[in-house]
Amino acid sequence: MHMLKDKVALITGASSGIGHATARLFARHGARLVIAGRDAARLAALKAQIEEGGGQALALAGDVRDEAHARALVEAAVDAFDGLDIAFNNAGDLGPMGPTSEVALEDWRHALDVNLTAAFLGAKHQLPALVERGGGALIFTGTFVGHTVGFSGMAAYAASKAGVIGLTKALAAEYGGRNVRVNALLPGGTDTPMGRAVADSPEAVAHVRSLHALERMATPEEIAGSALYLASDLGSFTTGVTLLADGGVSVKR
Repeated sequence: MHMLKDKVALITGASSGIGHATARLFARHGARLVIAGRDAARLAALKAQIEEGGGQALALAGDVRDEAHARALVEAAVDAFDGLDIAFNNAGDLGPMGPTSEVALEDWRHALDVNLTAAFLGAKHQLPALVERGGGALIFTGTFVGHTVGFSGMAAYAASKAGVIGLTKALAAEYGGRNVRVNALLPGGTDTPMGRAVADSPEAVAHVRSLHALERMATPEEIAGSALYLASDLGSFTTGVTLLADGGVSVKR
């Protein structure tokens, strides 16, 4: 069953991790894709992989902090595929780690720019295209960190991603009448390059696993499955939510 047949989906942070897995899954379900990320070579390889599987993809490398890039991604979707049905604003950054009293203002601002302001810039240009299409799905990648669980040494990450949840709720209310659903997907610990940057030793991996009720980390493909629910008609009456795909961290901590 192709749940995204004839849909056009834009995915940021597609070079690796959750974005990479979601692009492959969406393609298997019939979506035509605009994939974005910082690593042009990895994007090109993903595009080739999708096309080898019979799918269609357009790759555009760039920086999500750049409003011109956000605009160009939407224009690419419209020019190549005649519109936009799904936008998955997934790109993110851990930001500065360590004692908050030692965080440089420049590093704090970088985390907010990548995680929150870039989400706003993406939505700013994606929403008119979704409305023009008659509605669609807008998804942000958030985190349980700073939402249901606090971790020391992650203030910038927690604050910037908490801001994404506020943005999600505001946009869901603002655009619901135009048939645009807006949701935030909150993964738990996931085996991605970013996840491995936090769990950077066997002891750290064991600790992260122990935080989850399921006593393991997620694969990127598992988080992609939750993104598919939010993007497809399976989630047709779901908007303004923070969908925890966190393996039970929030009920165990």
